[in-house]
Amino acid sequence: MTATIPDSFKFPDFYNFPPFFTIQPVLATREKQLGQWRELILRYHTDLKIKTLVLHECPLWKNPKIERELTGDEIRLVMDDFVTSGHGEWEDPQTRTRCRILWRKPEQLASDIYDWAVSNGYVNSVCTVFELHSGEDVNGMSFQGADEELLRRALGILESQGKCALFRGDTSSEDGIKFF
Repeated sequence: MTATIPDSFKFPDFYNFPPFFTIQPVLATREKQLGQWRELILRYHTDLKIKTLVLHECPLWKNPKIERELTGDEIRLVMDDFVTSGHGEWEDPQTRTRCRILWRKPEQLASDIYDWAVSNGYVNSVCTVFELHSGEDVNGMSFQGADEELLRRALGILESQGKCALFRGDTSSEDGIKFF
């Protein structure tokens, strides 16, 4: 089963170029092509706030407009490159059918969170993980709606840098963060 693509998503021009759907044999060309696949996968999942790519359900692999699609081996090559680049992680490393999309790498997310905390007056005050994930103050931020595990990893980076401290609440959404 393949998901449908919302009309709101605008494909880049290269998506309608037939050779894009055939892995190129020349190394330099293939590297550029794989970079375009990374860009497309990341933008699609980020724009639509999709946290997991399920290989057999992903609509990106097929372009009916030009009657082209990637083969199973080509999909695996594209996804192995995507994961190796640090933009994704296999949720099931043995079978590799589900990939967690890292909208931003944990280090980038940590930097974005801290910049937000500084510019919004959260230094030396406390907010909850829920507020950081879904609060009104985070509308339009790169971490709004991010995968909770990824968000916690970014907070762990900030904690190891001495920029915040995490406090356990009664539930995970009530866990607190104090920024320094």
